[in-house]
Amino acid sequence: MTIREQLEEREAEYLSPYAARSKDSKGRKREEPQCDIRPVFQRDRDRILHCKAFRRLKQKTQVFLLPEGDHYRTRLTHTLEVSQNARTIAKALRLNEDLAEAIALGHDLGHTPFGHAGERALNNVYHFSHSEQSLRVVDCIEKDGKGLNLTWEVRDGILNHQTAGTPHTLEGAVVRLSDKLAYIYHDMDDAIRGGILTEEDIPAELRDILGNSCKARLNTMIHDVITNSMDSLEVHMSPTVDRAMKELRKFMFENVYLNPKAKGEEDKAVHMIGQLFEYYVKHTEALPKQFRDALEETDHAKEQIVCDYIAGMTDSYAVKKFHEYFVPGAWKI
Repeated sequence: MTIREQLEEREAEYLSPYAARSKDSKGRKREEPQCDIRPVFQRDRDRILHCKAFRRLKQKTQVFLLPEGDHYRTRLTHTLEVSQNARTIAKALRLNEDLAEAIALGHDLGHTPFGHAGERALNNVYHFSHSEQSLRVVDCIEKDGKGLNLTWEVRDGILNHQTAGTPHTLEGAVVRLSDKLAYIYHDMDDAIRGGILTEEDIPAELRDILGNSCKARLNTMIHDVITNSMDSLEVHMSPTVDRAMKELRKFMFENVYLNPKAKGEEDKAVHMIGQLFEYYVKHTEALPKQFRDALEETDHAKEQIVCDYIAGMTDSYAVKKFHEYFVPGAWKI
């Protein structure tokens, strides 16, 4: 018996009846030999962790564009915090922790530079959703167009991680909720650090329910999810905490996500992404070879391939390319 088979037997003995078991995965698009050490979801986690798109997340905006200071979140640290929340909840519920972690680490691989401003910019010129793009990254962009060949369960969780998504595993549902818990926690923490809000600005009734600090609120929400989802076919919160979380999220949209101090530069980022899109659509010869080849080898529209390239850029690389194409040499500093 291989180590992988021993681990699969351990899953069968320990995991909740509602958990996804590695041995029962619906499999990959392309069949391949099993690893003798790692079950399939652990193997997917490793593939995501080692891919180039994951590494680029370190230079992609979470909320604050080019903030002053070293401690603001990036898209990479957001991803790691989502993963930690998901692992904590999945372990407590005896769900498949490897599957939850793989989905969490992969959920934002397709996110644009400049956060949701970049996503909005691409959606203005061509249909774009970062959850769909994340699936494209793992299916057909990574590894020079070969993709990572992930399992059906991980791909399903990545595609359905947003609020409107309907993941088909409880582990996917855990990640969908963990994503919200992560950004509610860390975006508020960053906003307070940046002087956009103070703790006292948060409505007292929400602090009474959730807690009087970012840490306390995260602790309350995670405990509430676990308590209310134990031995259940659904991952959910109590009605009181769920309402408070949604009200806090609404408060953040009004006071953080739409705050001019946090978002004052976003129009520039939207303009920059739009200009790059128009340039590459007209000058496909400027695309890297992988994307030029994709134009010839696939049925995807030219606009989709251009989106693939731009969405993969880091903030700094997008700025560099914008300067290269649109700023006269004599003006560059």
